[in-house]
Amino acid sequence: MNYSDWEELFSLSAAALWPRLGEASLLRERHFGRRVSLCVIINAKSGMCSEDCAFCSQSAKASSQAPQYPLLPQAELVAAARQAAAAGASRFSLVTAGRGIRSPREQTAILSAVAAIKEAVPIRVCASLGIADRGFLTELKAAGLYRFHHNLETAASFFPRICTTHSFAERVATIEHAREAGLSVCAGGIFGLGETLPQRWEMAQTLKTLAVDAIPLNFLHPLAGTPLAHLPLLDPLTALKIVLAFRLTFPERSVIICGGRQVTLRSLSPLLFAAGADALMTGDYLTTRGRLPDDDRQMLADLGLELVQALPGRKSRSDAEFLFK
Repeated sequence: MNYSDWEELFSLSAAALWPRLGEASLLRERHFGRRVSLCVIINAKSGMCSEDCAFCSQSAKASSQAPQYPLLPQAELVAAARQAAAAGASRFSLVTAGRGIRSPREQTAILSAVAAIKEAVPIRVCASLGIADRGFLTELKAAGLYRFHHNLETAASFFPRICTTHSFAERVATIEHAREAGLSVCAGGIFGLGETLPQRWEMAQTLKTLAVDAIPLNFLHPLAGTPLAHLPLLDPLTALKIVLAFRLTFPERSVIICGGRQVTLRSLSPLLFAAGADALMTGDYLTTRGRLPDDDRQMLADLGLELVQALPGRKSRSDAEFLFK
């Protein structure tokens, strides 16, 4: 798709949108069949982040009630990974607040936790640890990490409106370092921050240049105490158009729907799959409640979709095992 295609898509009326959803659904099935995967995250280190990302309640600049605690014990992380696998998740991600993991003690603890989860739990281990250098990312790969998550958040041209304590270039460099370390890379952004359509397109083009493996799409859930608390939610049809635009632009890449889907899409949530999504984040988010995995599994079953669970080390096109059909 080129930019004029995006302009046309985002100008569609509700009635004119339905044929395009059919197109995206067929495209998803061509590359992913009727398989949908789930991922679960854990807020492994919460609050008092030095960065000033305007959407985040964990920033030290925010006046929110976000929980604050140091890195969770390894046993607790392994137990959470077991729970995620039992809920049908393919991937389990360790997420930490902060600019990055600089403390050697914390780096060692995270490397140990990744190795322990990989050894004990039949699930792919992922991590979202902020800005990271190639050396630490290489160690994470050796410990058994499958995928590193690091969002661009938004377009380079809009990024200074969202964050001033680190640069867009630093985020790009982290993604490049993760690829160089041999990790699968998950990178996307948040929509509804006040960005324009050209800036959404701009971010998509950066992701294409970076050749990321999976694209998480988040919709802003304005939280009290953050600088963006005053912004409205995106309307559900706009959110669907965003999913549709990314599926049509990235036909072979995984498109994962993450934060803000319940409050933004409301009753239109099942249409995410018609718009081209092939994966969901399930369970709680970092500082807000999510959707119960039982409810997401029931939604997939009601839609006739197949839930899959990845098996580390298996080499196949789908790299997955069907849990139910």
